[in-house]
Amino acid sequence: MSDTQNQFLIRFWGVRGSIACPGPQTVRYGGNTSCLEMRIDGQLLIFDGGTGLRVLGMKLLSEMPLDAKLFFTHSHWDHIQGFPFFVPAFVPGNKFEIYGAIAPNGSTIEQRLNDQMLHPNFPVPLQIMGADLKFCDIEVGETVQVKDIKVETALLNHPGEAVGYRVSWGGKVAAYISDTEHYPDRLDENVLWLSRDADVMIYDATYTDSEYNSEKSSKVGWGHSTWQEAVKVAKAANVKRLVIFHHDPLHNDDFMDEVAQNTKELFPNSVVAQEGMVIDLMEAQQPPVVHA
Repeated sequence: MSDTQNQFLIRFWGVRGSIACPGPQTVRYGGNTSCLEMRIDGQLLIFDGGTGLRVLGMKLLSEMPLDAKLFFTHSHWDHIQGFPFFVPAFVPGNKFEIYGAIAPNGSTIEQRLNDQMLHPNFPVPLQIMGADLKFCDIEVGETVQVKDIKVETALLNHPGEAVGYRVSWGGKVAAYISDTEHYPDRLDENVLWLSRDADVMIYDATYTDSEYNSEKSSKVGWGHSTWQEAVKVAKAANVKRLVIFHHDPLHNDDFMDEVAQNTKELFPNSVVAQEGMVIDLMEAQQPPVVHA
């Protein structure tokens, strides 16, 4: 078996939520919005198309022709705005299967990606993309099979709805849970199901508890969770490694350092996601690697 087949790698290309925030105060953790890549058993799976997707696309140009699967949690701007700048999608010979759930208003992921590229929002339409794009509507709760890779889905608690993913292969499991808001009186059963006994759980911890519950600027109902809730879920679901994700654009590198330290005190095998970070699930004892 080749190295690329005996592989379960997760690489982070965008770790922010809400809006990209490049600059000197976010250079260590990164300012691009949500996008990560999984290399599993020779397959390329991409989750979300925030501005990090543009950077991933530039890297993938050296690997063409491409045959990849893209999974969207939902279509808020911070998760789709990299798609019009995903260069491989404009190149004939590349193939992409694009998955997303039908929105509450009935629109498909194809319609929503198309709409953001219509005038007056964007200069060229989706139809100018030269790659073979196949759009696949997901029923929430459905399992998508990519050869031997199982991708399970569940509904998350987010305005306009979002989908969480559980990716299983070779006895290893990665749970990708973004965007979601916790409940005040219980742990979310869908989140627990997605993350049960996972080797790694990537969780929307946009806020701290104090920010979320602030009397002056409460974030209740905004659709996001906290690092403290992430720890509760990780412990309850018997998660092996916790990754704090979807950082608030107001949180600079020093703030994220503090979040990392506080989270690790309560859940030692945890890390705050950084752009370029790689997690190798086939090396159970290997810590996340950050590439410059």
